[in-house]
Amino acid sequence: MTDILVITGLSGAGRSHAADNLEDMGWFIIDNLPLELVPKVAELASVQGGKLHQIGLVVGVSDDATGLNDAIADLRNSGNNVRLLFLDAATGDLVKRYAETRRRHPLDDGSGTISNLIERERSMLEPVRDMADIVINTTGMNIHQLKSLLAETFSADEERRGLQISLSSFGFKQGVPIDVDMVFDVRFLPNPHWVDELRPLTGNEEPVSEYVLENELASEFLNRLYSMSDLLLPAFEAEGKAYLSIGVGCTGGRHRSVAIVNQFAMWLRSQGWRVRVTHRELGAN
Repeated sequence: MTDILVITGLSGAGRSHAADNLEDMGWFIIDNLPLELVPKVAELASVQGGKLHQIGLVVGVSDDATGLNDAIADLRNSGNNVRLLFLDAATGDLVKRYAETRRRHPLDDGSGTISNLIERERSMLEPVRDMADIVINTTGMNIHQLKSLLAETFSADEERRGLQISLSSFGFKQGVPIDVDMVFDVRFLPNPHWVDELRPLTGNEEPVSEYVLENELASEFLNRLYSMSDLLLPAFEAEGKAYLSIGVGCTGGRHRSVAIVNQFAMWLRSQGWRVRVTHRELGAN
């Protein structure tokens, strides 16, 4: 069985960089493939006699989002392991990237601003994003960070197969991440920000972590989170979900959410799950 990864997403969000990085990892990459030829990739895999174990298809779908969904459905009927990777990014970041590269947006017909074109494309691609197995938001991400994330997500090692979990802390002041599957709000916990000696620290540091985790409410919340995870995660994996993103937010994203995410990640790893941790407001993984 061949691994087939369809790489798509918003123009400027990193499709080409993702393809280059996956090619470096040993994937056979086919770029700019017309939608009508996407189902033929399964035939290519069989003709090669099993020599192509990992095939990546880079598809731009600005003009036919429905067609891509149909093409992927055909691919999945081939019996191969088919996943859809969607690259996303905030409009502000995309506008900046277009200004730096001076490239034209593929929807540019001279009738709108670049931000309007991006939002139009975002709306068109919403059905594709909803169908994606993995969504990577490249907002604020450089090419080296994208490469690292792709290497972790698409390692060819057999022991790395199965559901991958991305945990991120964030601050509601800066907005809820747009690429998370589930969000938990821990603003009900006492805030270390109001403790003078804890305010300059973060949830990565022991005094703050102890302050947050020793609270009875935090303990009860985590125990219920563990119980829910015991129910949901095997079910997601059984349904073939490859990637699950969970966000935990507090007010500023520096204290409570960080401590909770770290503790949750520790528990998940003890249960054998593969976890990647990001603390958005700390700019650290």
